[in-house]
Amino acid sequence: GAREFSAMRNIARPLLETLAERCTLARPEIVAEQLSCDGTRKWLLRMPPAHAFDRGAEIECVYIPESDRGTLCVSSQVGCTLNCSFCHTGTMPLVRNLTAQEIVGQVLVARDRLGDFPGGAPPPDGLAPSREGVRAVSNVVFMGMGEPLYNFEAVRDAIAVMTDGDGLSLSRRRITVSTSGVVPEMARLGAECGTMLAVSLHAANNPLRDKLVPLNRTHPLGDLVTAGREYARTTGRRLSFEWCLIGGVNDTVDQAARLRRLADATGAHVNVIPMNRIEGSEWGPPPAEVSRAFLAALRGVRVTVRDTRGNEADAACGQLRALLETRREMRADGTLGPPRAPAPTG
Repeated sequence: GAREFSAMRNIARPLLETLAERCTLARPEIVAEQLSCDGTRKWLLRMPPAHAFDRGAEIECVYIPESDRGTLCVSSQVGCTLNCSFCHTGTMPLVRNLTAQEIVGQVLVARDRLGDFPGGAPPPDGLAPSREGVRAVSNVVFMGMGEPLYNFEAVRDAIAVMTDGDGLSLSRRRITVSTSGVVPEMARLGAECGTMLAVSLHAANNPLRDKLVPLNRTHPLGDLVTAGREYARTTGRRLSFEWCLIGGVNDTVDQAARLRRLADATGAHVNVIPMNRIEGSEWGPPPAEVSRAFLAALRGVRVTVRDTRGNEADAACGQLRALLETRREMRADGTLGPPRAPAPTG
């Protein structure tokens, strides 16, 4: 957790001086933080500037504590190109890929803020895993801004640091990479990273998925399911399907029956997440009775219903940044300008 080379007591001085000349320990800056009553903590982070004229791009990172784990959701890109119709990040243009350093930096900032390094103290205003011996950040999921497999090399290198015994020492089983269906890179992820894989499915037939996840027009469901089945076979890792349950869109018993067949064919675990309501969006979660009927149609499939965490913290991808953008102009390089002056009232 050292933030300066001079704080490293187990490295010879000549090497420390060389490191200080050639390397940096700069970490992302917390621009804004929101804390939900359920302990979900969301940060808007500004990346360290790469040069004198770089303001540093801004991304989002979410921490979700549970009794037996603490999960950090990291971003891999500034913005996104996929234009998924229900995802707020899809409304933000892609500015650039994050570097491996910037991805790992999100974990370092979270561990700093949560007192997860030796000698650190957890913040008094939040929750953390209660089980003895469990780190505050025990799991990492690539489910923030961006498509991880469109930034493969940086994601791979970041995972290498996270899992190295001299790095962050996380198990590959505690890292999940989520993809919207970049089929050509899925086998490579298995061969070079060997992490858990989650597929952002959200629809179980091509016509609906074409609308929700436009990438499906390039890599349709048949190809995606085949690649997912092969990933599970070659890595021994369980495949997961992510299903954002949207009222009046993908919450029908017919969609559930189709999803069940896909899960049976791949051995996938299904994570159902009721949609976070986004201000200005016509979409939201379905009524409780519709959700119950959908889940009943999945009986026999391994299903986890994820809590809608962090509603007060605007925890869906892109929402915190969007909230601040209502008060701040976004620059062309993906950074946010100073707060706007309030509108005149008279």
